[in-house]
Amino acid sequence: MHGLTGILDNKGCPLEKQQFTWKEMASRPISKLDDDAFTRVRVILMNGVETDALRLKHFGARFNRELQLPLAQIRRVEQHQATAVNWLLSADHSPLETTVAYEQVAIEVTAAVAQNEPDPYQAQTYRFGLLEDFDHLYRYSAMLDRLEGKDANNILQGYTDIVPGRVTTDHHRAPEDDLRESYDKSQAELITKIHAALITGAEYQTHDYYMNIGPTFTDPVARQLYAEIASVEEQHVTQYGSLQDPDESFMEKWLVHEAMEVYAYSSCAEQEDNPRLKALWERFMEYELGHLNMACELFKKLERRDPAEVLSGELPKMIQFKSQREFVRKVLDEEVDLRTDGVDYVPKEKESKASQTYRKQLNSDGVPAEIASAGYQWAPGTELNDKRS
Repeated sequence: MHGLTGILDNKGCPLEKQQFTWKEMASRPISKLDDDAFTRVRVILMNGVETDALRLKHFGARFNRELQLPLAQIRRVEQHQATAVNWLLSADHSPLETTVAYEQVAIEVTAAVAQNEPDPYQAQTYRFGLLEDFDHLYRYSAMLDRLEGKDANNILQGYTDIVPGRVTTDHHRAPEDDLRESYDKSQAELITKIHAALITGAEYQTHDYYMNIGPTFTDPVARQLYAEIASVEEQHVTQYGSLQDPDESFMEKWLVHEAMEVYAYSSCAEQEDNPRLKALWERFMEYELGHLNMACELFKKLERRDPAEVLSGELPKMIQFKSQREFVRKVLDEEVDLRTDGVDYVPKEKESKASQTYRKQLNSDGVPAEIASAGYQWAPGTELNDKRS
């Protein structure tokens, strides 16, 4: 799938044929250790995409009476899609192991998007954000080692480095320094619109997971660490969400989101090496083509416009589900000291005074990320096995 023409011409699976049983939704999960880590990356990413699809359609229904029924019909299917995807995570993942997996998704997928993004400012924003998720992975890896005695690399499978990024202490910014310049809907390439919707949905899921799982820990440092990083994830949702043109109508955003879902499932199907999951991604891609077709028909009816006005242009290569280690290392080396001043990226010494003041107050009683990882240096095994003197 390289051009948008193929998406609009393919009507996909009709909505009335998109059916599930409970057994299908709660099917056999993936193996934590035997399946490739990027199978889990795809599972987590697509759950984030589906839950964001539900969220967008709920918001849209609150403002559009005529759309309430079709949105409800599609939401029901997407609820079951989200269940089928999310239930693929096996029960032997501890919450901290799942957290490490979430951060791997944030790093590897955002790095892939950054390299595929044609708009320089948007690409810069993805690079800026991934260095923060990179540091979150390091902090959670230390917590996993010290709280559960587990090596995070058992989850990462050697694809992603475990070293500090832009330190979490410095992630806390004033709200005015988290907003970004949006793309112009009339000029942006389709892939730019898709990327913004994709990464916003992925980060939203991460934020919600940390908010839900954080209070379940008894360890006081773990509770504080989740509180701290959940706050940063909310900033990331603000950042990536503001990349989208606020002048787009709900229908325009819906079309983009459906196209993004088709693109994401196609990317998953193209690269999945687990035959059972490959078939699932292909099935759900057909479902999303059906949803896109339905959205296009409603767009023509309600806005009296051609969907190609919104979904025009070529799609470049699929999301590259592979280790982005060398790219991340290069970005870390060159951009770790970048900060923000309003919508601008600036050197560390020119960071917004508002963010410095905000951060000073927030960190005045200690920084959980620093406490959780004090003196930590990842090595194969865990600290209990570390033979260094």
